[in-house]
Amino acid sequence: MLETSTKRNGSLQMTEQERLLLQGLIDYSQVQTVPEIWSVVANKCGNTVALRDPHAKPEVVVTYTQLYQQMRQFAGGLQAVGIKAGERISLIADNSPRWLVADQGIMMAGAVDAVRSSQADKEEVLYIMANSGSTALVVENLQTLKKLRGGIDDLPIGLVILLSDEVPPTEENFKVLNFSQLMELGAQHKLEPVQQNRDTLATLIYTSGTTGKPKGVMLSHGNLMHQVANLGIIVQPQPGDVVLSILPTWHSYERSAEYFLLAQGCTQVYTNLRSVKKDLKQYKPHYMIAVPRLLESIYEGVQKQFREQPENKQRLVNNLLGFSDKYIKARRISQKLDLNNLNPAIWARITASIKASALLPLHLLADKLVYQKVRQATGGRIKQMISGGGALPKHIDNFFEIIGVEILVGYGLTETSPVTHARRYWENLRGSAGKPIPGTETKIVDPETRQQLPTGKKGLVLLRGPQIMQGYYQNPEATNKAIDGEGWFDSGDLGWITPQDDLVLTGRAKDTIVLTNGENIEPQPIEDACLRSQYIDQIMLVGQDCKSLGALIVPNLDALEQWAVSKNLELCLEDANLTQTEGQQINLESTIIQDLFRQELNREVKNRPGYRPDDRIGPFKLILEPFSIENGTMTQTLKIKRHVVMERDRDMINKMFAS
Repeated sequence: MLETSTKRNGSLQMTEQERLLLQGLIDYSQVQTVPEIWSVVANKCGNTVALRDPHAKPEVVVTYTQLYQQMRQFAGGLQAVGIKAGERISLIADNSPRWLVADQGIMMAGAVDAVRSSQADKEEVLYIMANSGSTALVVENLQTLKKLRGGIDDLPIGLVILLSDEVPPTEENFKVLNFSQLMELGAQHKLEPVQQNRDTLATLIYTSGTTGKPKGVMLSHGNLMHQVANLGIIVQPQPGDVVLSILPTWHSYERSAEYFLLAQGCTQVYTNLRSVKKDLKQYKPHYMIAVPRLLESIYEGVQKQFREQPENKQRLVNNLLGFSDKYIKARRISQKLDLNNLNPAIWARITASIKASALLPLHLLADKLVYQKVRQATGGRIKQMISGGGALPKHIDNFFEIIGVEILVGYGLTETSPVTHARRYWENLRGSAGKPIPGTETKIVDPETRQQLPTGKKGLVLLRGPQIMQGYYQNPEATNKAIDGEGWFDSGDLGWITPQDDLVLTGRAKDTIVLTNGENIEPQPIEDACLRSQYIDQIMLVGQDCKSLGALIVPNLDALEQWAVSKNLELCLEDANLTQTEGQQINLESTIIQDLFRQELNREVKNRPGYRPDDRIGPFKLILEPFSIENGTMTQTLKIKRHVVMERDRDMINKMFAS
């Protein structure tokens, strides 16, 4: 087992073993700015394919030599039309090779990009453009420009660039160029070097915000380069390794991961939710940057296949999974990687080791009969999947460990560029967010007094390091509230630190539900437990200032339909009058369905480690419309926007607790 980072003189230094991990990678420790990456990697991996977009028409394939050249041309084109160093440019577009060319072309020209999705709400995008002081706009296509058209005249926008090759309109009050026109200008213009260093502002990423207007997170080149130079202690990609990209490329999590993986010469393949299962099999990625919801969908797809097998095969699979579950739990104890027993007695480790050895043949048999086939659904070449952007439910963590797909959970926020902690493959403590990455300090304090708490005590997580943002753009009040005079950033997360320096998160301070008896409930762990039920697709706990917890539940209709058929019942979702179990037709309000979900909730909540009576879920409501990005109830990393749902469904929630 490799030795982990230790504290020296108040900061985290790399150990010799971690330095060895980085020796096989391209070194960026002395590189000052993000645009400098591309000349280095083009020199080392010029003919390697950098970007592949199989869903573009025609398919786009770009080598590192071509990528570097395109970035320089885009930057030259910006300079040719008068863009100066320090200017802000709003980049409102989505995943594509041209997004990366634009992003890095803007930085090469010395400008700062303010980024957001082209699918974002019009008013939010206009606010970002206004707040950032953008003088130019890069948009996905004419459709995006048309959506924003009504509000641009009130802003100091003098230039619009389309990332498409559509014919630009000529009747606008500002100049419009398409991608090819700008690239042609860049080819004829000598790119003038711009003086930048690690303190230079690189980008503005706007938080969605729980209340009020979004805040512009100021990330410097130093913030981003800290990630590029240090994420190699988590994964060690080699040139040509394939990465499947599905998350929003402008989001801090996907963005820093892309910079790092591309800086090491990987081949990035773009996919989407519709094509991801097919692309996993076709392109056989070595790495994938994921969020919990994506891993849950893979898990549910596998469970659906299991449920479709004959009963005798289902029993066999469930028995094998049961043996493997006991095997991995015994193995964790023997390796001192059980979060519930971090320091087992020597006899407990010996007993666990004997138990794991006894179960190993059954686990290997299960691997041969079942798990190998499951791994083929991910392409069969996964070295590691990196999960971030939210808490990974325990049963998902266990499942991927059982089938032999390594999940490394990372933690951080937009304000921290974003990675501050990550699990290591040689010491993968399931249930934790891992150890700090080099240069990062963690402090747990009492939320009220701000006094530092001892190891093992739960409190508010404070962070300090080279990846902490410069502040919120034009918002010193919010900046001072988030970062104290000693440079500690208030994450807003609750957690504790193990004696081995792993961070364990327990919830968001602002998400805590306070019942009328004064009990504080953190919803995330309870929600994660409920998601173990095959009939629950999504769940959000409610109950602030109520006597008990309640829940909004999006049922798994596929599993529910199969259950109904097994009971000789017909599920009629459109008929609101079927509230009883008379006859064969039922709906979500029918007593038999309500009883099923009550049993599921009671079982999963009570089986949760650390269960308390107040954790029990009282009233619940089954809803058909899933939480999603499209309806505004989920973030780009597929986390439920609790405040949005609370406001949208306020009347429904009030009726739940009134009845």
